[in-house]
Amino acid sequence: SCHGRIVKVPAGPLVRVEGTEVVIPCNVSQYDGPREQNFDWEFSTNSAQDSRFVHVVSTWDPMFTSQEYQDRVLSAEITLRRNSNNAVELVIGNIRPSDEGMYRCTTPSTDAVFRGNYNAVVEVKVIADGLTVSGSKARTISTWNLSEGDAFQLRCSASTNSSEHTHLHVSWEFKNGLAWQEILSLTHEGKFQAAPEYNERYIIGDVRLDAMANDAYRLSVSQALPSDEGAYRCRVSEWVKGADGSWQKIQEKTADVANVVVQPTALGVFITRSNVSVTERESLDLTCNFTTDRSGIFQAEVTWYFSESPDGTMSEAQVLLSADRDSVVSDSTHISLGHVDRSSYHLLVRDVGPEDSGYYFCQAALLVPQHNGTWHKIAERTSVPVTVEVLALDDPTELECRIIEAQNTEANIRFTVSWYYRLPTHGDELVIDELLATMDADWTLVVGDRSKPRAQNGEIIFSKPTVDTFRLRIQWTTEADKGDYYCVISSWSRQRNNSWVKIKDVASMPVSILWSTQDYALTVEAVKLKPFFMAGHTFEMTCKVSSQNIKSPRYSVLITAEKPLNDQSNPNGTTRIISLNQDSVVRREDWTDQDRVDGVVLEKVQENEFRYRMYQTQISDAGLYRCVVTAWSPGGGGMWREAVNGFSNPIQIDFQTSGPVFNVSVHSDSPTVYWGELVTLDCIVTIEGTALSPDDMSFNVSWFALRSFTMDRDPVFLASLDQKGIVTQARRNGSSDVSLERISSLEFRLRIHGCEDLDFGNHYCLVTPWVRSAAGVWQQKMEVKSKPVLITVKMDVLNAFKFPLLIGIGLATLIGLLSCLIGYCSSRWCCKKEVQETRRERRRLMSMEMD
Repeated sequence: SCHGRIVKVPAGPLVRVEGTEVVIPCNVSQYDGPREQNFDWEFSTNSAQDSRFVHVVSTWDPMFTSQEYQDRVLSAEITLRRNSNNAVELVIGNIRPSDEGMYRCTTPSTDAVFRGNYNAVVEVKVIADGLTVSGSKARTISTWNLSEGDAFQLRCSASTNSSEHTHLHVSWEFKNGLAWQEILSLTHEGKFQAAPEYNERYIIGDVRLDAMANDAYRLSVSQALPSDEGAYRCRVSEWVKGADGSWQKIQEKTADVANVVVQPTALGVFITRSNVSVTERESLDLTCNFTTDRSGIFQAEVTWYFSESPDGTMSEAQVLLSADRDSVVSDSTHISLGHVDRSSYHLLVRDVGPEDSGYYFCQAALLVPQHNGTWHKIAERTSVPVTVEVLALDDPTELECRIIEAQNTEANIRFTVSWYYRLPTHGDELVIDELLATMDADWTLVVGDRSKPRAQNGEIIFSKPTVDTFRLRIQWTTEADKGDYYCVISSWSRQRNNSWVKIKDVASMPVSILWSTQDYALTVEAVKLKPFFMAGHTFEMTCKVSSQNIKSPRYSVLITAEKPLNDQSNPNGTTRIISLNQDSVVRREDWTDQDRVDGVVLEKVQENEFRYRMYQTQISDAGLYRCVVTAWSPGGGGMWREAVNGFSNPIQIDFQTSGPVFNVSVHSDSPTVYWGELVTLDCIVTIEGTALSPDDMSFNVSWFALRSFTMDRDPVFLASLDQKGIVTQARRNGSSDVSLERISSLEFRLRIHGCEDLDFGNHYCLVTPWVRSAAGVWQQKMEVKSKPVLITVKMDVLNAFKFPLLIGIGLATLIGLLSCLIGYCSSRWCCKKEVQETRRERRRLMSMEMD
């Protein structure tokens, strides 16, 4: 070589942490001689070139090591590790502060010519350990028990007070077996780096690493998966930039943080009915319910399948309908999906036929939202198949009218038919024949009034299969079809003008359609599920129905309540609360409690079992509750006909309370008043028993009047003041104006202004107390009615005639004065005579001669 031997060590200084392992590589190149070269390592605490170096270790001379390093070399704390023929590493297992200094690597010459450098020196700086890494504050590692999909956050603290400018590299690691697996790192260069297995979850934001205040590093997982179960720790390494600009790791520490246990999402999927029988052309209604321990935000996807075999695979099954988060997809207009609540989905198949018999099952999947707006499926289950049997309709009735021994059946002769129905009669009853249908000469069918609606629905079919045969077919025979049927054949002859003339009618013998039937029977049993409860609790009862001699029945249920006779809100005694018809449509009937709009629920538990719930019961809910059930049987054409009614045994709600007892009385200082005066009535509430704070009680006060002495008329509502202080007044209707106010917490005053005759009668107040329980819930107590107070209105005779008399005198005086004034004016101007003097001529007479 033209350059000679070159010995290289890393550029210094090398910064290392006390107590860590230090590796200093040294290699030689461009040398002569054997391939394997030897190396000597020496150490000096002084950086001067003429400083004294102490022998540390050598690859070829066992006696090379100085006395102060012999123990460390013999214990292998300081060793040489050969990497190749021309490269070795000096390894110091536990560096000490005294090891700080200059290290020289020397290679003995094997060259023919002494040329190049035969040693190289590198400086090593030893700094104190300033890195602190900690996980949980507790002494033991915490265990997190999570459900699938839950979010969790883990914290790790890492800091350094190193004298050198160092950077930290923080990595979160996970172990669910033997080896630790990296999750996410914040490198010493300030970059986030996810492991390949977690890269997708990191991109969508499901897994994050956040640098927090106080040197904390937080690992956040928004949706825990079963694969996230295991041990977690954080690994922190300290890095320093070397003289050559490269980063060097000087130490590393780990801290165990937590053990995470992820319970997979429990998902149960089932269909409420097991074996279902449905009549042909009716509707099949199945409900798919799912239960889960999942809380928070999630969406369900439900798919209904049909299979002809109970052992059929999912790939062989037919998809009837699927509902995802955004839409419902069905391949038939006869199939629809109803979303009852968050965990119930109704499948409705209309107009079923025999081909719909088979096995139905549903599949439900739960999805949770991701940070990027997508949804992740966390669980999926399939229900047990339900057997569905489609029963054929009642056997149809078909009558055939055939012409036998017909004569003169040439082309100019035509036959038509008329069908008649005759009600079954007993004894001497009058026989009534009803026309079902008749055929004109041009074979136009005219349907009678009795069969017209059913013929339009296709329930009755009239046909002419051959020239001499006519048929009447009743698709679904009912009780109303019992009776006698006969046909009349008419023969028609064609005339020369091509018109037709009836020449003969021949009637058949009647055929009876009768069958023996058994009476319908219906039994309803009501059971109270909780034998004892208090006001504010939930009342719950079930009604179980059993029927006999009804084919494929369905039931409609009505819940009624029989209130006490003194309940003014329910004068008729019975209230219709809520109903559920044979198609499972729920309707609130006379339930008018605005504070408990959704306080009653009626649901179908099984085909013959129904459950009624009433939440937050009040004292006013006391009474007898029944289930009124109507059984329906298929009537054909998808219609239902009522079969029989029944009602259950009564279930009583009776509140046994030991609270206060309220009494009400009405007082008036002047029950007898004169016409136009003011009447004041005070409604006074008294309490017996437990004393109550005014803040814990409120009253709804209503005033009524009975316009009679004998209390035999209906009460007239005057005004009311509810527990919130809102006043409601009835229309005046000719009576005086009224005002209502609260005098004190237990006194309420009614004023009737300007009394009239119509204000006569018995007046009373009706008070509904409201009491706040210890739990802070307002409870309505029983209404209390006061005894009436009779108000009479009298006429004041003096006052009655005083005003008319004064008015008469005043009017008479005014009229007299006006008359005098008119007379005076008339005499002064109208009756005066005007006299005019006769003017005399003062002329002389003329002489006649002058004329």
